[in-house]
Amino acid sequence: MNVALLIIAFFLILSIWLGLRARKGKEMSMEQWSVGGRGFGGLLVFFLLAGEMFTTYTFMGASGSTYSAGMPTAIYAFNAFYFVLAYWLLPPIWKYAKENNVISQSDFYEKKYKSPAFGVLVAVISVISIIPYLIMQLKGLGIIVSEASYGMISPNVAICIAVLSITIYVTASGVHSSAWTAVIKDIIILSVMIFMGVYFPLHYYGGFEPMFQAIDAAKPGFLLFPEQGLSISWFISATIMTALAFYMFPHMLTGVFTSKSAKALRWNAAIMPIYQVIIVFSLLVGFSAVLQIPNLKDTDLALFTLAKMSFDPWFVGVIGAAGALAALVPSSLVLTSTATILSKNVYKVWKPTTTDQQLARISRMLVPVISLVTLYFTFNGGKSILNLYLMSYGFMAQMFPALFFSLWKKNPATVQGAATGLIVSIIIIAYLTISGATIGSLFPSLPQVIKDLDVGLFVVIINFVITLGVSAVTRKPVVTAVKNSDISTDRPSA
Repeated sequence: MNVALLIIAFFLILSIWLGLRARKGKEMSMEQWSVGGRGFGGLLVFFLLAGEMFTTYTFMGASGSTYSAGMPTAIYAFNAFYFVLAYWLLPPIWKYAKENNVISQSDFYEKKYKSPAFGVLVAVISVISIIPYLIMQLKGLGIIVSEASYGMISPNVAICIAVLSITIYVTASGVHSSAWTAVIKDIIILSVMIFMGVYFPLHYYGGFEPMFQAIDAAKPGFLLFPEQGLSISWFISATIMTALAFYMFPHMLTGVFTSKSAKALRWNAAIMPIYQVIIVFSLLVGFSAVLQIPNLKDTDLALFTLAKMSFDPWFVGVIGAAGALAALVPSSLVLTSTATILSKNVYKVWKPTTTDQQLARISRMLVPVISLVTLYFTFNGGKSILNLYLMSYGFMAQMFPALFFSLWKKNPATVQGAATGLIVSIIIIAYLTISGATIGSLFPSLPQVIKDLDVGLFVVIINFVITLGVSAVTRKPVVTAVKNSDISTDRPSA
C-alpha cells in the first residue's frame, strides 16, 4: 500500500468516526435526523451549505472544462448569483418551514398548496433528478481515489467502500453526520485548491500574467467568449437558470432547514461568495494544464495528471482525500434528503397514520436501500444516467415558479396551475435534452443573441405562463357574504 492510499484511508476513517460521533447526546427523532432539530448556527450552516455546493465538480469538472473549453466554461463555473437569490429567498422559506414543521423539499410544496398529491409529484420528480446527481458524485469519487492511489484501488472498489461508509454514518446520524464531515472537508479542500491554484502558474509559467499570455499566444481566442454558441448571452441565461435551480434541489433545502435562524441564512448568503474563491483556483489549475499536458483525452483528469507530474505521492494522497470528501459530504446529504422525501411525502401519503417515530425508523431503513439502488445504476446506468444528470438542473429549475408564487402574501397559483406548469415543463425539458434541440435549432431565424439563450431558462418562462394561465381558469370564485340588513325587504305594491 503506497503512502497516497494510506492518507486517503485515514481521511475516510476520520469521516466515518466524525459521522458516527455526530449523534452523541441526541435522540434521533425524525426532525433531529433529517434537519438537525433546526439547531445549526451560522458557522455550521456555512460549512454544510458549502459542503453541498463544492463537490467533485470543484475538483475535476471545473478544471477539466476550463482545460477543454477555455474562458466561457471557466467564467460560468464562477457563479455568485446563487447567493443574491438566496439572501431574499431562503429566510421566508425557513420561516414557513419552522412554523409548519416542514422537514423536506416535497413537504414544503405539499403544505403550501395543501395537496399531498402535489407533494408526491414533486417527490417523484426530485428523486428522479437527484439520484443521477448522486451517481455522478460517486463516479467522480471512484476516479479521484483511483488516480490518487496510482491505480492501486480501482474506481469500482473505491465507490463500494465510499457507499458503505456513508450508508453507515448517515443511517446512524442523518444530517448531523454531513455537517461534521463538512467541516473537515471544507478546510482541507480550501487549503489544497488555493495552494495548487497559486503553485502551478508560478511553477510552470512564472506567474499568472505570463500564463495567460502564453495561452493566448498558443491558442488565440481561447480566453474569449465566442460570438455564437457559448456566447455572453448563453452565459447570462445559463447563470440565471442554474441559480433558479440551485436551491430547489432537495438536499440544498435540507441544509437550509437545519438553520436555527433566518439571520444565519442571510449571513451565509452575504459571505458565501467569498468561498467561491475555491472555484477561481480550480480554474487556474485548468488553465495551467492547457500547455503543460496538451491533447489530454480525458479532460476531467487535468488536475490529477498535473498533480502527479508535480508532487510527491504523499501530497497527491492529500489531494485525493480532499476530492473524496468533496463527494462524500454532498452524497450523504442526498441520501438523507431522499430517504426523508420517500418516507414523509410518499410512504406517509400511502399510510397516513404513520407516527414520527415510525417515520424516523423507516427513513433510516431506506438509506441502505437507496444506496444499493444507486450502486446498481452507478455500475449499470450507462448513457441513460448521463442524460438524466444533464436534465436534473433543468428539472429542478421548473420547481421555481410554484415555490416563488407560494411565497406571495396571496398566492396567484392554484395547485392545478402549479402541477400543470411543472408537468408540461418537465416533458419539454426531457424532450429537448434527449433530442439535443436548442432554441437556435428550433427557431433558426431568430437573432443569434436569442438563439444562444439557455433552453432551461426559456422553459421556466413557459412554466410561469402555463402556471398563471391554468390558475386563472381553475381558481375558485370568491364568494362575498351579504348581510341580511343589506337585502331589501320592501315588497312591491299590489
